Amino acid sequence: MLDTVIVMPTYNEASNLPQIAGEIFALNLDGVGILVVDDASPDGTGQVADGLAKQYPDRLHVMHRSGKLGLGTAYVQGFTWAMEQGASHVISMDADFSHSPSYLPKMLELIREYDVVIGSRYTQGGRLDEKWGFGRRFLSWWANSVWIRVLLGTKVADATAGFRCWCTSALRAIGLENIQSSGYVFEVELTYIAERLGLHMIEIPIYFEERRLGASKMDMKIKIEAALRVIEIRRRLHHLKPR
Repeated sequence: MLDTVIVMPTYNEASNLPQIAGEIFALNLDGVGILVVDDASPDGTGQVADGLAKQYPDRLHVMHRSGKLGLGTAYVQGFTWAMEQGASHVISMDADFSHSPSYLPKMLELIREYDVVIGSRYTQGGRLDEKWGFGRRFLSWWANSVWIRVLLGTKVADATAGFRCWCTSALRAIGLENIQSSGYVFEVELTYIAERLGLHMIEIPIYFEERRLGASKMDMKIKIEAALRVIEIRRRLHHLKPR
């Protein structure tokens, strides 16, 4: 049985998936497996994942979805699957190497003491890839340090971080069935709920590397929609109190 499941949503990551799976398994972390949640990638990522499942039996699993259904729903389905398998911890992680597998041992060490461990670009010591332009850097900083903090009052420095390790007990307390965000703002909603419920969280600094291969899925339309969704999250969830 897998004690920790790394949930890895994919869309057109056929070129990255074999290498990142190999690097994760080379760490020889006991009880750690991967669930690839593929949204019918036209580049054949799903078929690549099926091949890896044969290469790493009982350690890598694949969930095929019918189309591009959103990052948030991919994580909700993946987290739910992991909990149904009896996992104690779940990790959200990108397949494009922006989240380095080298941080996994530290996350798994700290999750013994915390409900959530966040790989953070904006806590002290965190860094962004030098290839990021000024506009992209500023927008990301502003979203986390100004927009989200002012509207939601969150203390987490990197509320949009997608690299996290969760205790499944924390996810049950949050109630994944109640999560409504389907896009990138999914992480913001989880952050807000976790803080409102008083969950024990810690951020560790990471170097956020630019994707090695393939194209980014983020465009201006997605960014604007995510910014507007923050307002909706506050309206819908501001009443939550620690349990």
